[in-house]
Amino acid sequence: MGESVSRDERRVHFADDVVRDARHGLRVMRRNPVLAAVAILSLALGIGANAAVFHLIDAVRLRTLPIANAQQLAEVRAEGVHGFGVSADVNAEITYPLWEQIRARQTAFTGIFAWGNTLLLVGRGAEARRARGLWVSGDFFRVLGIKPALGRLFTGADDYRGCAGALVVSHAFWRAYFGGRDTAIGSPLMVLNRSLTVVGVTPADFNGLEVGQTFDVAVPACAAALWGNNTGGNSLDQRDLWWLTVMGRLKPDSTIARASEQLRSLSPAMLEATIPAGYSPELIARYRSFRFEVIPAGHGVSRLREAYGTSLAWLLGLTGLLLAITCGNLATLMLARAGMREREIAVRVAIGASRARLVSQMLIESLMMSAAGAALAIPVALLSGRALVALLETSDSHVVLNLSTDWRLIVFVATTAGVASMLFGLVPALRASLVAPIGAMQQASRGLTLDRHRLRFQRGLIVAQIAVSSVLVVSALLFVETFRNLAAIETGFDPAGVTAVSFLDLPAATLPLERRLAFQQQLTSAIRSVPGVARAAAATNYPLSGAIWSHFFRLAGSPGDEQRVARFTYVSPGYFDTLRIPILAGRDLRDLDTAASGRVLLVNESFVRGQLGGRNAIGTMLRTVAEAGYPETTYEIVGVVGNTKYADLRDEPCWCAVPAGGMPPIAYVPIAQDPGLQPWASILVRSGRPPSEIRSAIARRVAELNPAIAVQFTDLPSQIRGRLVAERTMAWLAGAFGVLAMALVAVGLYGIIGYVAVSRRNEIGIRVTLGCTRAGVVTLVLGEQFWLLAAGLAIGLPLALGTARLASTAFFGLSPTHIPTLLGAVSLLASTAAMAGGIPAWTAAKISPDVALRSE
Repeated sequence: MGESVSRDERRVHFADDVVRDARHGLRVMRRNPVLAAVAILSLALGIGANAAVFHLIDAVRLRTLPIANAQQLAEVRAEGVHGFGVSADVNAEITYPLWEQIRARQTAFTGIFAWGNTLLLVGRGAEARRARGLWVSGDFFRVLGIKPALGRLFTGADDYRGCAGALVVSHAFWRAYFGGRDTAIGSPLMVLNRSLTVVGVTPADFNGLEVGQTFDVAVPACAAALWGNNTGGNSLDQRDLWWLTVMGRLKPDSTIARASEQLRSLSPAMLEATIPAGYSPELIARYRSFRFEVIPAGHGVSRLREAYGTSLAWLLGLTGLLLAITCGNLATLMLARAGMREREIAVRVAIGASRARLVSQMLIESLMMSAAGAALAIPVALLSGRALVALLETSDSHVVLNLSTDWRLIVFVATTAGVASMLFGLVPALRASLVAPIGAMQQASRGLTLDRHRLRFQRGLIVAQIAVSSVLVVSALLFVETFRNLAAIETGFDPAGVTAVSFLDLPAATLPLERRLAFQQQLTSAIRSVPGVARAAAATNYPLSGAIWSHFFRLAGSPGDEQRVARFTYVSPGYFDTLRIPILAGRDLRDLDTAASGRVLLVNESFVRGQLGGRNAIGTMLRTVAEAGYPETTYEIVGVVGNTKYADLRDEPCWCAVPAGGMPPIAYVPIAQDPGLQPWASILVRSGRPPSEIRSAIARRVAELNPAIAVQFTDLPSQIRGRLVAERTMAWLAGAFGVLAMALVAVGLYGIIGYVAVSRRNEIGIRVTLGCTRAGVVTLVLGEQFWLLAAGLAIGLPLALGTARLASTAFFGLSPTHIPTLLGAVSLLASTAAMAGGIPAWTAAKISPDVALRSE
C-alpha cells in the first residue's frame, strides 16, 4: 500500500490519465460533431489570421538577414540630411565623397562597404528591359560573407576610380536571362548602353540587403563615373548627391554606442572636407551641423517596414480582437455543453471523481480542439500571408518575402492555440467541476430550468464580445472612410487619359547644357506629332510621381529677409493645358520664356496664401538661395494656377507650411530656364486613344528619332491607384474583420437569447394565458438583448475612441471622434443584434400556453 501511495504522489499515472482523457475527448467530439467542427473551424480562422499577420511582420521587421552573424552588422548614417541636396533613393544616406572619408577614417568596423539601389536598363534600344540594380563597393560581398554560386564576386581590386565595370548577376537573373548556363561567366551584357562583363553569380538565397526587394545585377559603385549624372558631372565627385548606404561589421570589442561616439567625433573633419560647392552660407552651415551615428542593421533596410510597419501592427491588433471574440463564442458553447453534461458530471462526482480530475479532462478536450484548429491554422496562415503580399504589390513594385513555414510560425500558432484553449475552456471547466451532485440530479429530473449563475456568466461574455466588436467595427469604418477619402481626394488635375513617357538615353547626358534644351524640344515635338496625341508637355517632376524637388528662396522686400521653401517643378509650355490645371491669374508659360529672357515662374494658390500672405502675386519678385548647380536667381511671378498634389495624396511631410487642404506651395519654372536641365525629362501625353495603342505609336516614333532611346510608360490613373495600396489593404482587411466580428456577435446573441427564451417558457406561458400579445412577448425577450447591447456599447465605444486616437495618424480627412462613423458603428451593431435576437424572440412568442405549462 505504501508503494502504491508513493507512486500516486509522484504522479506516475499522470501520462495514463492524459491518454484516457484524450480518448474520452475524442468520443465526446464524435458525439457532438457539429459543435466540434464549429469550434475547430472558428479557431483555424482566428488563429490563422493572427498567424498570417505575425508571419508577415516577422518577415519584414523581426527576422535577421540570411547572412552569417547578422547581429554584427551596423549602418552609418547622418542625422538631418533628408531634404538636403539630391536624394537618389529612399535608402540613400551618404554621398560618395563622404563614403571615402568614412572608409579612410573609421576604426570601429572590421570591414565596411557601401551600396545603393538603382534602376538599370539591360540590352539595347527597344529591346532593353528594366533591371533592379545595386551599386556596391569592392568589399560588399566579402564583408557579408557571400560566396559565389558561379565565377567570382567583387573584391577590393575591382574598386578604384576609373574602374571599367565588371558585373555580378543574381541567381534568379542568371537563370532567367542566361538560361542558367555556365557560359554566362565572361559574357558581355549591355547595361545603360555600355558593355560590361559578367564575372560571377550570387547564391540563390541572397537577395540583397533590402527586405521585400531583390536585385538583378550588381555593379561596382566606382563604375558610376562611366555614365555621369543629371548635371553632366561625375557621381563620385558630386558632394550633394546622396545615393549610398554605408554598413559594416563591428569589431568584437566595439559596440553601437562606441562606434557612434567615434563617428560623431570624426563628423566635423569629414564634413569640412566635403563641403558642396555653390551653396549659400546658410546651407553650408546646415551641412556642417550634420552628425554621423551608427545603428543596428542586422535586419537590413526596408521601405516596406517604413510604409507598412504601423499598418501591420494594427492588423495584428485587429486579428487579436477577432480571436478574442471567437474565444468568447466558444466559451459560451463550452458552457452550454457543460450544462448539458451536468448529469454525467454529477454521477462522476458522486462515485468519487476529484474536481481537479474533472477540470483536467475538460481542459484536455479544449486543448484537443485547439490543436486541431492550430493544425488547420498553419495552411490558412500561409495562404493568407501570400494573399497579403499580393495586396501590397503594385505594377511597379514586386514584393519578395520568404513566407515558408518556420519555427517562429509554429511557435506562434502553438502559443496562440494554447492561450485560446485557456480562454474558452478554463472557466466552463471550473464551473462544471463545481456542480452539486444532488442538485444536478434533481434539475435533470425536472427538465431544463434557468441557471442564473451560468446565465450571468454568459451575459458577461456577450457584453464583452459587443465591446470588443465595437472597437473592430469603429476601426473598420474609419479605415474604410480613410480609403474613400483618399480615393475621392481632389488632386487638382485631370489624370484620365494621361500617360507619362520616360526616357533613358545616357549618351545624351554628355550633351552641353545649351544643346539639351534642343534635344528635349525635338523629343517633345516628335511625340506631339503622333496621331491621337491631343496635348504633350515636358516636366522634370509630374504630380504624384513620388519625386520631390524643393528650393529655398527669399521674397524681395520681405522683412528680415526671411528664408522660405517651396516645391519646384520645371515644365514646358502646354503643361497646364495637358493636365487641365486652371490658370487663375496672369499668364501661361510661353515659347518666348527662354534661357535668354527674363526669369519668370508661376505659383499655385497655396503658394499665394502660405508664402505671400494672400496678397496679389503678379509681379512679385523672389530670389532663390544658391545650391550646387543652381546659382542664386531672381524670378518674377507672372501667373497663378490652381492647387495640385505634388508627390503624395496625403499631406506631405515637408519643411514648407502646407495650408489647409494639404496642397503644398509649388512654383513652376519654364524648363528652358532650368540650369540643370536633364535631356530626358518626362513628357506627359493626353490622348483619347486606348493606352496600348498610343504607347506603341509613341515607341515607334521615338525609335525613328533615335533607336538607342529606351522608352517607359506610366499610366497616371494606375499610378494614383498604386499610391492607395496601404489604405486599400487596411480598408479591405479591417472591413472583413468588422463583418466577421458582427457575425460572431450575432451567433452569440442568438444563442443567449434562445437560451433565455427556452428557460422562460413557463413565465411566457403564464403571460400569454393572462392576455399578453405576441408583440409583448417579443418585446419581453428582446428587452434582454437591449440591455446586453447597451452595456456592451457603453464599454466598447470609449475603448474604440481610445484605440482610434492611437491610430489617428493612419486616418485621412476625419478625426477619431468622427460622429457619423460612431453612429454607423452603433447602427450596424444594433441591426445585427436585432436580426440575431429576432428569430428566437418570435419563436418564443409562438409557444402555446398549455405546452409551456406542461413542460414544467
